[in-house]
Amino acid sequence: MPTVRSIFLSDIHLGTRACQAERLIDFLRAYDAENLFLIGDIVDFWAMSRGIHWTPAQNTFVQKVLRRARRGERVVFIPGNHDEALREYVGVAFGDIEVHAEYVHALADGRRFLLLHGDEFDQITRHHRWVAILGDKAYDLLVRLNGMLSWSRRRLGIAGYWSLAGYAKRRVKKALQFIFDFEDAAIHSARQRGLDGIVCGHIHSATIRPVGALHYVNCGDWVDSCTAIVEHLDGRLELIAWGSRAVQPAESRQEEIECVS
Repeated sequence: MPTVRSIFLSDIHLGTRACQAERLIDFLRAYDAENLFLIGDIVDFWAMSRGIHWTPAQNTFVQKVLRRARRGERVVFIPGNHDEALREYVGVAFGDIEVHAEYVHALADGRRFLLLHGDEFDQITRHHRWVAILGDKAYDLLVRLNGMLSWSRRRLGIAGYWSLAGYAKRRVKKALQFIFDFEDAAIHSARQRGLDGIVCGHIHSATIRPVGALHYVNCGDWVDSCTAIVEHLDGRLELIAWGSRAVQPAESRQEEIECVS
């Protein structure tokens, strides 16, 4: 099992039908780490208020995280907007799991990155909550349609995982502009604090992107793309797309990985 210094995960959305818990468990089995950072929307209380979908695989994931914490791996949980109820417990440690509103992590090479979920940079979530909830319901519908599409692809013998929701997001011009605005706001926050970059989630769009001397890093999600960020023992960051080709072409991922080598 490869050992990495840190694993960064966000937007798992436990408690929903869309959660790709089986793939996430496979990923965690493949990597041992010193630090595990859970950067928001780990549990989806918004969706669970409409109906809970909790599978054995989701339960296994929770148990695996608790087991990793007990054996000495540092586990830091930063709540997002879908699990914002847990922000009331910032500063509290649940057993071996620390809860923070945000966190500054020093990489092995000395660079310092701000870790937070990212809904702070989303003007819709902050100021027009009803629009965000409506969008969440529409997204849930896309996920259900994607489930039927995945079943059809399997019956036809088509390999690989393809996300309808991810495809729609990449094709809609306004969604792309929203992503660009979000990234700009995130990197601006890191620059103001005199840090070397930011690691966040929220928008389900995984990337490692240099912005001048800084780096914008997004973990992606375990709904559409099944992506994570890992920090290697030398401080190098890498984007891992686990069992999915939906994020971006392999050659583009390699360019981003090399930028932080």
